[in-house]
Amino acid sequence: MSLKRRTKFEQRFEQFIGNLLRVGVILATTLVLIGGILYLIRHGTEVPNYQFFRGVSPEFRTPDGVKTSILLGRNRGIIQLGLLLLIATPVIRVIFSLFAFIKLRDFTYIIVTLIVLLGLIYSLI
Repeated sequence: MSLKRRTKFEQRFEQFIGNLLRVGVILATTLVLIGGILYLIRHGTEVPNYQFFRGVSPEFRTPDGVKTSILLGRNRGIIQLGLLLLIATPVIRVIFSLFAFIKLRDFTYIIVTLIVLLGLIYSLI
């Protein structure tokens, strides 16, 4: 029984994907941490009112709203950007995997990756 030898492309791609996931998670975590610290500096001493439920502000429901919030200097916008990046990281990984499988002409994995990508896009919409 012989093991299939990986090509240079496959080795580089695996390293690229690993780095992509690592950098994406580290960057997202850093943004959430910075936003959280800034938020606590500004609002940490406020007493919460649990008698009324306040949902997510409409400005945080779209990426454009998050961008506007950051440009206006709101700390929650930085936290939301970190969370959006955390969500986008695996989606970007699936997209790059799809391109790699197309280059390798591995039709089974192309179909599986397309199904996964469509499921991710459907769940985000």
